[in-house]
Amino acid sequence: MYALVEYKGKQYKAEKGAQIQVDLIDAEKGSKIDIDTVLLVSDGDKTSVGAPYVKGAKVQVVVGDSLRDSKVIVYKYKPKKDYHRTIGHRQQYTMVTVENIVGA
Repeated sequence: MYALVEYKGKQYKAEKGAQIQVDLIDAEKGSKIDIDTVLLVSDGDKTSVGAPYVKGAKVQVVVGDSLRDSKVIVYKYKPKKDYHRTIGHRQQYTMVTVENIVGA
């Protein structure tokens, strides 16, 4: 059984026991979160597609560790204008573990 969920503006495929890397969540490690913005639920035989969300379906996840991605360097340059800027960015993520998928 798997589900497609929308969380913080991005879509993820959730399967029971899978770990998903999502944008930073302001919650304690070990806390449980219910995600009710489920776009699709499939159990192999039957597939439910929402319009836009499947009613009554939710995905229960457990918050894990927070981590930071590798640094991305952004370099801005304009020729003949003596303009150079170097900016670095490290995106923060949280690992969540899918505990259960409740289908409609």
